[in-house]
Amino acid sequence: MDNSNFKKPILMSEYKKIINTSTINCKSINNNNNNNNSLNRKRKRTDGRESPLTIESDDHNGSDKPRVKYGELVILGYNGFLPQGDRGRRRSKFVLYKRSQHNGVKRSKHYIVQSPETTHAILDTNQHSISYTLSRNQAVIVEYQEDDNTDMFQVGRSSEPPIDFVVMDTLPGDKKDSKVMQSTISRFACRILVERNGAHRARIFAAGFDSSRNIFLGEKATKWQDSIEMDGLTTNGVLIMHPKGKFYGGNAKCGLWRETTLNGDVFSLRESRSAQQKGQPIKEESNILQDGTLIDLCGATLLWRSAEGLQNSPTKRDLEKLVDEINAGRPQCPVGLNTLVIPRKVTLGEHVNQPYVYLNCGHVQGHHDWGQDKTGARKCPMCLELSPVVHLCMGIEPAFYVDSGQPTYAFNPCGHMATEKTVKYWANVDIPHGTNGFQAVCPFCATPLSGSPGYVKLIFQDNLD
Repeated sequence: MDNSNFKKPILMSEYKKIINTSTINCKSINNNNNNNNSLNRKRKRTDGRESPLTIESDDHNGSDKPRVKYGELVILGYNGFLPQGDRGRRRSKFVLYKRSQHNGVKRSKHYIVQSPETTHAILDTNQHSISYTLSRNQAVIVEYQEDDNTDMFQVGRSSEPPIDFVVMDTLPGDKKDSKVMQSTISRFACRILVERNGAHRARIFAAGFDSSRNIFLGEKATKWQDSIEMDGLTTNGVLIMHPKGKFYGGNAKCGLWRETTLNGDVFSLRESRSAQQKGQPIKEESNILQDGTLIDLCGATLLWRSAEGLQNSPTKRDLEKLVDEINAGRPQCPVGLNTLVIPRKVTLGEHVNQPYVYLNCGHVQGHHDWGQDKTGARKCPMCLELSPVVHLCMGIEPAFYVDSGQPTYAFNPCGHMATEKTVKYWANVDIPHGTNGFQAVCPFCATPLSGSPGYVKLIFQDNLD
């Protein structure tokens, strides 16, 4: 009988090897699928919490070489951190470092098209371009090319990857439970280009490129053609204010607010924030950021601090030491005779050691009910002047300081402490408010200042023992 058609029986030991091999292969496939899913989840995450700074640091391959710092963008109205905490690209300040690879762009060429939505420059996600819509069937396309001499940083409300610094509307005072119903900040508000070499000059331009690397100016947007180049303004505009004199040193004065264009030219302000008619060109001023330049995005105001200016400014640790020195003097309440402790941040609820300041006279005391009337105002037991009373708290964000020294003054009505020159400088800076208004605010909480001059000199009763 021919046994050639019969299969050879499989031994039990060989069967176990086959089973183990199959199991390993299946696990390998599952692990690969899980890794791919994990990567996909990371790519899809666009909530603004992933930090470009963290990603940027990975490109240095563990090098100990210090990174070149260009400067910082700090949002007015936050005392060193967001109420919910700084997370990724959503934070109270953004540090601009030299990138490992340049990503700046510069104007290349422009042309008129009849169907902008089908133009190659618009459809190509690797091509930076600006589209100026002239009519329904006509637009001017301005193409941009890579610039290996600059780094680009973008600011806006959007949490999409092109935005490096996600900025939301700033509300005055305590922001823990506050919500903005409708934002006036553009999703892609502005872009800043910094020279990679030399003086590292930073220039600001209105509008930022979206995820497709495009900027669109609609038919009704303010735009014009200057000689052969197109230019325009965003809906609510990007306003800048350069200080007169050096910001750090305490001798600077508030400059005039201007508006910057998509090309970076400088104009006087429009009659109202979103008016169709542009202002007058200001040829003698530029879009180059100076130490202390303010940038208003119609809902949030940013302060630019250069790396050179920050080197001369106090650090957060320096400010904390000042608080410790004041507390070491053991300031006392003349009524309760208890020692007062100045906090580094506002704490909820009443505390026996929490200092309060009488905003009309400046006397610092503890919590007590002496001299309180029905309106909530109190009569100061030291000078008998009737005055509102508020918590006293240290302004701990160092970027807002124009000098170093003792925090002997406080803003009215919020009670944030700072140096005399710092308080007096910000009390004379008008911050854009609404469609065409201006108001001075406390830089640490964005609360509008009350009365004139909007601050008070502090009077402590200390060193009694």
